Amino acid sequence: MVKVQVSTEESVAGRYRLLEVVHQEAGRPGWHGQDVEIGQPVAVTRSRLPDDGREETAHRTSARILRESELLGAVCPGRVATVVDVVHDNGVLWTVTERPEGTPLVELLRHGPMDPGRVARLGLGVLDVLEAAHREGVTHGDLSPGQVYVQERGGVTVSGFGLLGATSSPRVTAPSYASPEQARGEGTGPASDLWTLGALLYAMVEGRPLFRDRGRLSATLRAVDRLPLRPLLNAGPLGPAIQGLLRRDPLERVPEPIVRAALTRILRDEADTGTHADGSAPTAAVPLVLDTYAETRRSGRQGSGRTISRPAIIGVTLAVTGACFAAVTAAGGLLDRSSSASGPAASPSSPTSNSATPTPSGGSAAPAPASPTPHSPSPSPSPSPTSAAPKPSAGTGLPSGFHQYDAPQGFSIALPEGWKPLRIHGSSSPSYRVTFGAAGDARTLAVTYSEQLGPDPVAIWQALEPSLRSESTGYERIGDIRAVDYRGHKGADMEWLFESDGVQERTFGRGFLLGDHRGYSLRWTTPADVWNSSANQQALDVFLGSFQGK
Repeated sequence: MVKVQVSTEESVAGRYRLLEVVHQEAGRPGWHGQDVEIGQPVAVTRSRLPDDGREETAHRTSARILRESELLGAVCPGRVATVVDVVHDNGVLWTVTERPEGTPLVELLRHGPMDPGRVARLGLGVLDVLEAAHREGVTHGDLSPGQVYVQERGGVTVSGFGLLGATSSPRVTAPSYASPEQARGEGTGPASDLWTLGALLYAMVEGRPLFRDRGRLSATLRAVDRLPLRPLLNAGPLGPAIQGLLRRDPLERVPEPIVRAALTRILRDEADTGTHADGSAPTAAVPLVLDTYAETRRSGRQGSGRTISRPAIIGVTLAVTGACFAAVTAAGGLLDRSSSASGPAASPSSPTSNSATPTPSGGSAAPAPASPTPHSPSPSPSPSPTSAAPKPSAGTGLPSGFHQYDAPQGFSIALPEGWKPLRIHGSSSPSYRVTFGAAGDARTLAVTYSEQLGPDPVAIWQALEPSLRSESTGYERIGDIRAVDYRGHKGADMEWLFESDGVQERTFGRGFLLGDHRGYSLRWTTPADVWNSSANQQALDVFLGSFQGK
């Protein structure tokens, strides 16, 4: 029950005695306290509410804190601090929780850098809580070292849920841990929590914060938004994972499953070698997450009478060893958080024919456009092809307007004339991705190869979907994930919709296995409003019918 009573520095609501200051993070000091009515220890934190409209904001924030505490207590028992009371008075909000076991991380950071193995273990604990919260539609948005309690055996408890939106400021607590999008006032989402997780990992392994608090909120947030990141010096094998989380564009940050795989691998290697993951052990040689820098192209759609800015696909080859990386790779890679695979927009030809086309040779029926309307909220999954039969070019056996491309990586595929590789990632490693397209064409095809795949293509797509759902705008899967036989190989198809810069996109992905943990995925992405075109149907048929792997 929310109480509105006068609070003092010595006692809150006449019931909670403040005993000692635990941390004094900017915006949210915390105390060890005692519930004098029942004699139980509590933790008490103080947050400043906005100057205007604070009564309405206080009631709304109080209700949200209590609601989220109850929800997360059910899905994360023992790992989220249980709120027992919320008190507000005079523009101040007091949150009273059961006192978490352990020491606040902000206190541990005063003792200097931590071993990467310990940091990985603590990071996994925080990630557990964030993943569970995000699955329930809850974003923390205000995470900081003062809200992570580290137990003696290494477990963690997280507090501070529900404060998001409590003030007109983008952060209540520790603005130096704000994400760039928060610092710019652009809102908060799960990706903001991932940035803060990266900042926490950075602070733990380097012994200093990513950005120092500059005293004034505006100055600190400006530094977060504009200053370059300080280089990692002590991260060892944690470096790639931290760098992947600290991408300024929230769409570029590596997804939660990949972070989990990276941190888990560090702990597994530490256990196998019996040494600390400090860079000198074999762990340091394990590739965790390769570079995830994005390349962005923007141009206007030709012939549509309007200009649309659309980001090019973010090329990520996530060389994370283990099943999680296998899941992402076989599914075409979680190459950008919006799942876009696009270049500049184009105007493919409109549907003109209903003639049947044979199923691509050696495989199951290739998907073809079948949505009743391009923007239908629940389009049907693509059935067998219905596009007009293409005329082969003389001497090539390929449809007119296509040419054979023999990739130096060892595969071949027929591509539309003018198409070529736009980006190649990981070509020097056992896993790679090649994205094809052409200037003036909104459509792209991505071919991904891996040698570390799991045995079930359907499960691989299932492992990818939570990240697509949480990080994509307007994500909606079309139909079921379908097991297929592709030229005698086990495969699975998945289709989904999403939005990129206000434009609805549609992606078809086929992943299939070759044996010995090897396999490919093909991912075809087009604007949803041209998905039904005969040009799209023909291109997809040709891709699936002509692809040859090594």
